[in-house]
Amino acid sequence: MSLTGKWLLAAWQQPYLSVNLSANFMEWIYMNTVRLHQPASVDNLRLCSSQAPAPGRGEISVRVRAASLNFRDSLVVNGFFPVRDGLIPLSDAAGEVIAVGDAVTEFKTGDRVISTFHPTWPDGHIERSQLTASPGGPADGFACETVTRPATHFTAAPTNLDYAQAATLTCAGVTAWRAVVTDAGTKPGDVVVIQGTGGVSLFALQFAKACGATVIATSSSADKLQRLHELGADHVINYKEQENWAEAVVGLSGGRGADLVVEVGGPNTMAQSLQAARTGAHIAIIGAVGGFEIDTIPFAIVQAKRLRLQGVTVGSRADQSAMVRAIETNNIVPVIDSHYPLSRLGEAFAALQAGGHVGKIVIDI
Repeated sequence: MSLTGKWLLAAWQQPYLSVNLSANFMEWIYMNTVRLHQPASVDNLRLCSSQAPAPGRGEISVRVRAASLNFRDSLVVNGFFPVRDGLIPLSDAAGEVIAVGDAVTEFKTGDRVISTFHPTWPDGHIERSQLTASPGGPADGFACETVTRPATHFTAAPTNLDYAQAATLTCAGVTAWRAVVTDAGTKPGDVVVIQGTGGVSLFALQFAKACGATVIATSSSADKLQRLHELGADHVINYKEQENWAEAVVGLSGGRGADLVVEVGGPNTMAQSLQAARTGAHIAIIGAVGGFEIDTIPFAIVQAKRLRLQGVTVGSRADQSAMVRAIETNNIVPVIDSHYPLSRLGEAFAALQAGGHVGKIVIDI
């Protein structure tokens, strides 16, 4: 049965037991949790009651206040990425530390924290085979009221953001930071191209502007282009009206092309991205909104322009901490499209898949 009707009402009324907490002790808490059952689909998201254990050595317990949706979460929920039966979805969350275990020195009760996407990647290089603990698949995520995890699975939340805003950062925010700052090293005077109004693209817009770059944004919607302009894009291009939008990028950049293209479209946009890039430019390959298979890449362009194509799979804990400092320093505020309660998680995914949102969809918990 899906998250609807009488069953939902009954499930939602399962008891949540408040307990007395101390710095190093927490009794078991009954909490509302959404689990994904197989075969994976939005209709097999089910609300239930589960328990959060007291933190052990090196662990903290966090009262989750908000989570957010990513394209990747939709792939998990719809079965594109196989996961075990009963998985708790959602990779991004913000909350408050309510208990700490022995040997935890970085956090204390009452601290505001955000989750990390790759909790086993502290900094530097890591092998892809080691990135196997991401919340929301394959590990349990944050579609629940309380979690107990190692303290290293979190960083401090930005002091200038509320829980809903902070909950948008873990995947999309860190991905954009890695693309714009860590990998591309964007600097004042650079030209950065972003595509669309998804979470990564909007964070890339905000981070690029904070770096002093000129931002050119593309979309097929006049309303979204207006919104992008309001959010700080210096130039906007309607790619439905101008299919060869690379030519427009070159023109708007004074004939030189873009220093960085944040590529999220995959086969639908890659050729234009390469043509829009200047000599020696950086192409941050992030998403695959148009699919994961590209039949051909114009290698002659890549070679002639000496382009750098860099895949981005979010980032490290150090990337996240650096991003948090930048958000605080520049008072960057994430763009939120809409809010849904945990009990309407299925509706939130439907809104994500419909594609009409501008910014992040937040789950209030």
